[in-house]
Amino acid sequence: MIIQAPLLLIAGFFTCYLFFLAALAFTYRSEYKVPIKKWMRFAIIIPAHNEELVISQTLKHLINIEYPYNLYDIIVIADNCTDKTAEISSSLGVIVMKRNNLELKGKGYALKWCFEYLMNNSGSYDAVVIIDADTIVSKNLLHVLNHYLNAGTDAIQCSDLVKPQYNSWSSEITRIGLLLYNYVKPLGKKIIKCSAGLRGNGMCFTVNLLKKVPWQAFSQTEDLEYGINLLMYGVSVVFAPEATVNAIMPLDPKNAETQRARWEIGRFPLIKKYSGKLLKASIYKFSFKLFDAFIDLITPAFMNLFIVTSFALCINIILILTGITSEYIYIILWSAIFILQILYVIGGLYTAKADKYTYKALLNVPKFAIWKLALYIKLAINGHSRFWIRTTRES
Repeated sequence: MIIQAPLLLIAGFFTCYLFFLAALAFTYRSEYKVPIKKWMRFAIIIPAHNEELVISQTLKHLINIEYPYNLYDIIVIADNCTDKTAEISSSLGVIVMKRNNLELKGKGYALKWCFEYLMNNSGSYDAVVIIDADTIVSKNLLHVLNHYLNAGTDAIQCSDLVKPQYNSWSSEITRIGLLLYNYVKPLGKKIIKCSAGLRGNGMCFTVNLLKKVPWQAFSQTEDLEYGINLLMYGVSVVFAPEATVNAIMPLDPKNAETQRARWEIGRFPLIKKYSGKLLKASIYKFSFKLFDAFIDLITPAFMNLFIVTSFALCINIILILTGITSEYIYIILWSAIFILQILYVIGGLYTAKADKYTYKALLNVPKFAIWKLALYIKLAINGHSRFWIRTTRES
């Protein structure tokens, strides 16, 4: 029972934090209007490593977005490609930059290389937008970003969500997770003027910002790292919920393993590197924004919180029923946390205007929990690569 006290405090604190942000998100009302002040010029950058199966669909959507065509260029970084990514991209009339560097591999290095080239060879862009190679974007993407740039924003994160695939339980559970993590959570932060953080897909930076704070993020979660660097520099990432980028998740759960491992295991080096710095800076500068970023960094994945809470609640019920203990207080406390977590999910999905199929997909949570535990066991036995590994694509 002694172990339960710290577990209750940890699970309770992070659950209350998430519930608080979800409650704030529920109150959000968009003030977005079509911009009329100035039309910015964009470079849409797509880092692509062997993406021949998906790159065509992504580029066709970008070519047809609603924005003056002469005010944006689409640039594909064919990064160490050994397939037809470059050829397919060229055939669609976009700019292709070929990069071959087998020593510095990964999305972070590819972005730095491209940014430096643009800074030195093209002064015509106001901002850059990062889009993953397997993404369908909303047609208003640049209109929305233009609005925020006109308002004086230097770093923007769009709604980074998942394309519905109702025939895949793993993709649908991931869609639910990202609705909560990439939409509801930053929407709550937007209310209290905290940094939304970066999600990798649908990021936008002004060229001036990239000159002031050069890209130096090369970890497996390079987006999260650069977002922290910006905040330490004094720049908050503003969330733009009106624009959406929808990534395509693998249908086969096995193909999602490398992506899930990169998302969760890849955070640990950043927690070790930045958690202390963020906490110290938040105290020294008396900054709630920095403290919020510290809490956000160390918050466990929601499914992990839910698994721990459910397990602890079940154990306490068993202990009571078998007469081993008569302390009902733990059942009451764990039940309260469990209920808050359920309300966080249901309320968050309601705020995100989820469809009925999304709620139906919640029935797969037990299957996903088992899959995730099996993945952790596999990682504990085999280890996890410290290098960036591309998610397996499916035709």
